[in-house]
Amino acid sequence: MPFDRDGAAADYVVVPAVELAPKPQRLSHAESAALTLAGLSAWQGLFDHGALRAGECVRVLGTKGGVGHLAVQLAGDALVGPDQPCDLIFDTAGGEALAAAIGSGPRIVSVAEEADEVTYFIVEPNRAQLIELGRRADAGELDMAIDSTFALEDAAAAFARVTERHKNGKVVLVTGA
Repeated sequence: MPFDRDGAAADYVVVPAVELAPKPQRLSHAESAALTLAGLSAWQGLFDHGALRAGECVRVLGTKGGVGHLAVQLAGDALVGPDQPCDLIFDTAGGEALAAAIGSGPRIVSVAEEADEVTYFIVEPNRAQLIELGRRADAGELDMAIDSTFALEDAAAAFARVTERHKNGKVVLVTGA
């Protein structure tokens, strides 16, 4: 279902079948839930909007967050350190790090914040990409980092945690936590 619709923080949701993919067998239910939005955001930021191609290099801002830790893994050998030249900067954090990157030369894509000279996007459902992310997870090529889990009735606390800095991985709502 489009990510801008209400209803994802519920025990049950209705989702068009064309947007679903099998749960990766290697991942727990919480890890699988974390992979969907974060994985699609990382994939689309790097490859669809960032147009990262073979032989290019990328710097990821916000490497420890839910999207950033997956972007690092998906970038693989294309990943470079903070002071090295690159072809693409993928911002998952916004704020000062993004502001410092603007005007530095490479193309910049952000899932965190709109700004001049930045391609900002909102992630879209994509079954084929979910299947590929699941395949990579099952092959051991992607590891999910879960910062914290919250029971559905503690959704307000979960959303508060999402807005905090210095997370290590994804915040996940679970039933029966």
